[in-house]
Amino acid sequence: MPHQHIPAPVDVFSWIDDAEQAREQAGLVRTLRPRPAASPLLDLASNDYLGLSRHPETVRGASEAAERWGAGATGSRLVTGTTELHAELERELAAFCGFEAALVLSSGYAANLAAVTALSDRGTLVVSDAGNHASIVDGCRLSRAETAVVPHSDPDTARKTLAAHRGRALLVTDSVFSVDGDAAPLAAHAEACREQGAALLVDDAHGLGVLGEGGRGALHAAGLAGAPGVVATLTLSKSLGSQGGAVLGPAKVIRHLVNTARTFIFDTGLAPAATGAALAALRLLEREPERADRARAVAAELYGRLTASGLTAARPDAAVVSVRAPSASAALRWAADCREAGLSVGCFRPPSVPDGISRLRLTARADLTGAEISRAVGTILGTAPAGATDR
Repeated sequence: MPHQHIPAPVDVFSWIDDAEQAREQAGLVRTLRPRPAASPLLDLASNDYLGLSRHPETVRGASEAAERWGAGATGSRLVTGTTELHAELERELAAFCGFEAALVLSSGYAANLAAVTALSDRGTLVVSDAGNHASIVDGCRLSRAETAVVPHSDPDTARKTLAAHRGRALLVTDSVFSVDGDAAPLAAHAEACREQGAALLVDDAHGLGVLGEGGRGALHAAGLAGAPGVVATLTLSKSLGSQGGAVLGPAKVIRHLVNTARTFIFDTGLAPAATGAALAALRLLEREPERADRARAVAAELYGRLTASGLTAARPDAAVVSVRAPSASAALRWAADCREAGLSVGCFRPPSVPDGISRLRLTARADLTGAEISRAVGTILGTAPAGATDR
């Protein structure tokens, strides 16, 4: 047989090297950093706003659910993945937040995808705030609806955009934005939706457990919980210290999602342990509503002490305190220096920040002591890079 020439293998992923180099030059490389079970770091990076992820009752709720129902849900919610525990959590979530019905999904991300795609189609206009979470952005893309991105927290532009459309419309916004911790103008948005016959969809991931009476959420605080044209999404992974997500709204909306939302229909149900943990945390919050007040108080104290020392921070409306950094590389170094000093903080850089301004992102926890707050403030100030303060 004649000798066959075998061409040298081609690196079909060579373009990744160029992309990686560009990220390194811009200071935008992200890495996974596994943490130990018992971290020595003071945590101001997680979203455990109420300090419930390790609370004995939350952990017991998870372990008892796993013992009774098994390690996994075993299938999609429509097949074998719905247990009595899921139904119990849905009933209690809806009642606590003031809605008619709720539907639990495997994550808050999946909940937003489900809600946006199921409540819109090619003939729908979706009006989306420029600061919305990536899960909402992706939901808009998957919906194939006409999407109009309006300036951040600008109800007048949202109203005008809705008024120019004929047909079904949906206004979607975070309740509390994850970058700067500012609250959306929900009352003005709701008024615009009522005027134009549009639905209002609010992601209350950062409001549940922090805002509203006893932590019932931003929509409850705004008097919008249970309104006929309002739907909420939320996550179980922040204030409730567990994992999963949910959609809350009129019963007919929830029935519609059960029949049409692909991230619900084709996804495995939330694991029993996470379901049990969330239910235990929710019941704990009902008994201890002061945790919501404490989380907001800690955020206000962090903001006040840091800005009084010359740092630039966004005034928190909930539990997120955002401190501006001079650059992406400075933010990365600042967060690393904090970590070396025993403090874990978040580091937000492009593309996670829509305005391109890098930040340290601090999360106020209801279980932080006065001494821990002082330690955190001292560490942040002591590691601040040149140009971070106005003094």
